[in-house]
Amino acid sequence: MVGTGIQTLNAQQPGFKRTILQKQDLSAQGREGVMLVAEFAPGAAAGKHTHPGEEIGYVLEGSLVLEVEGKPAVTLKAGDVFFVEAGRVHDGKNPGNKAAKVVSTLVVEKGKPLATPVK
Repeated sequence: MVGTGIQTLNAQQPGFKRTILQKQDLSAQGREGVMLVAEFAPGAAAGKHTHPGEEIGYVLEGSLVLEVEGKPAVTLKAGDVFFVEAGRVHDGKNPGNKAAKVVSTLVVEKGKPLATPVK
């Protein structure tokens, strides 16, 4: 579990930062829950990527365009929620002129990278 030490994931896009708040084994065999904050500078994007499990998110500040493979892009604002299926290619982009912040919980396969970039 990450408690007092906050971790930042490596190899992130400029203007985008993911910070792990908590990482905990779950009762579901081979799964862990990871809570994180994603911060987007104005105009920044996370970059296309996947997760080895589901992402459940909440927009804390600003706005975000969420692009999920096979679905139309959706513009989210502070107070909106979203869900991304396991393994689905997606990207989040900040179209605004102020920072955007999202809190997400990932329910992922233990031992796999939390995010895998996709070209």
